[in-house]
Amino acid sequence: MRVRPALCAIGLVGLSVLGACATGPVQTQPPLISRQEPVAVAVERDGDRWTADYALDRDAPAWAFFRSALLRETRQPWRPAWWRVETPGVVLERIGDYDVLRSVDGGPVPRRVRIVMTPQEGDLEADYDPALMFSDGTVALFSGQFDLFPLAGAAAARGLPRDLNGVDVPGGPARITWRDRAGPVLFKGERKTEVTALDVDTYVLFGEASTRLGDGVATVIDPGLPRWLGDELGVFTPRVMAYYASRLGRAQGDTPSLMVSWTGPTDSITSMGGSVLPGLISMNFEGEGILDPDPRVLARARWFIGHEAAHFWLGSQGLKYQYAREAWITEGGADLMAVRALQALDPAYDVRAELQREVDDCVRLAAGKPVASAAERGEHRAYYACGAVWGLVIEGARRQSGGGDFFDVVAEFQRRDNDDGILSRDEWLGQLTRLSRDPTLANDISTLLDQGVADPSAVIARLFQRTGVAFRLENGRVILI
Repeated sequence: MRVRPALCAIGLVGLSVLGACATGPVQTQPPLISRQEPVAVAVERDGDRWTADYALDRDAPAWAFFRSALLRETRQPWRPAWWRVETPGVVLERIGDYDVLRSVDGGPVPRRVRIVMTPQEGDLEADYDPALMFSDGTVALFSGQFDLFPLAGAAAARGLPRDLNGVDVPGGPARITWRDRAGPVLFKGERKTEVTALDVDTYVLFGEASTRLGDGVATVIDPGLPRWLGDELGVFTPRVMAYYASRLGRAQGDTPSLMVSWTGPTDSITSMGGSVLPGLISMNFEGEGILDPDPRVLARARWFIGHEAAHFWLGSQGLKYQYAREAWITEGGADLMAVRALQALDPAYDVRAELQREVDDCVRLAAGKPVASAAERGEHRAYYACGAVWGLVIEGARRQSGGGDFFDVVAEFQRRDNDDGILSRDEWLGQLTRLSRDPTLANDISTLLDQGVADPSAVIARLFQRTGVAFRLENGRVILI
């Protein structure tokens, strides 16, 4: 099965599941913004024609899109191929790490710009897919793809850091109006003829897919998805959400939604992917391997839902990381939360195999390379695997200091960091030191983050040994027992 990293790429032979387990790193703390009236954009579907009409709020020779992640498989930008600027004298191109609108003559970009879009499936590196495509023609568009900010010149994009968290930039989220000539759009679980919203971070649905509400979770499931899988997702999602709530309290925000799309029964493929946004889990399935009930597909789908649901408490609308390079805090934490939840809900779940995969992947991806900069290499999986390994370390320290598990660690973070909602690296490592009374643990993790080591297995073995995580060394490999 191929699992697409949800914002988590975990490869299994013949089976892939990719999940936005939110994700690889996604901007969770906004940049510092100089505000005035926001940019306005009208997103409209008229039959097969999709347009985004911008009303820019100032004169500028170039505008950069905040969300400019690359396609995962090709590491190429998606907008230049999928968007076409219809306004004369304006071009869309990749400059540095950003997709940029610029004027051809170097003067200000016209205040009114029309873009013609071709929504399609596309898995991005550590960001939300621009569109979810349903088998009946329904399409869901991600709101954040339309946000942009002005530049003093197109060349200025080359000097921008990849991570804009805390960087002072002008502008901010666009005020978006959504409409469909064919009928109402679905926005946050409600059908509306037209809706205008600012900074909502969600998917807006164009089409007739039906919504079901039950057990505290609203679901929109592609009618083409094999029924056995849709039924399972509809049952398991509220179960795992209820377990998290029992351990960490009710999730913040409105009633959560699950949106599941189906690409179709592509030959020789079994694939899943997705992401989580405030109040919304999105998933996509593809391949002939999903047509009939399969225990492996079911196990990965449950784990995937567990990971994404965990982000309601640690990630999208719970505690957030401070900088993108600290995504290991939320992604690895969500991985470990999913493992512990499935362990509690399914007695047959193979806990050791899942955690061993985390250890092996962390060793592979941290060898000779600093984990903090993994995103620059396109190795976002390092945040998930190493974050989960370090989650085992802090969980072990918690058990040694008075009992409990990783959920008790997260609950303590909630109590300590509830004011700003940010769980920083210093706060995470500080809590590890308080629990263990051993500052060398934080020092070893910092070395793996900032410098890298030739033999991560040796460092991980020392971390496990000092915190009581059961393992053995076999030919230099750390094996959990």
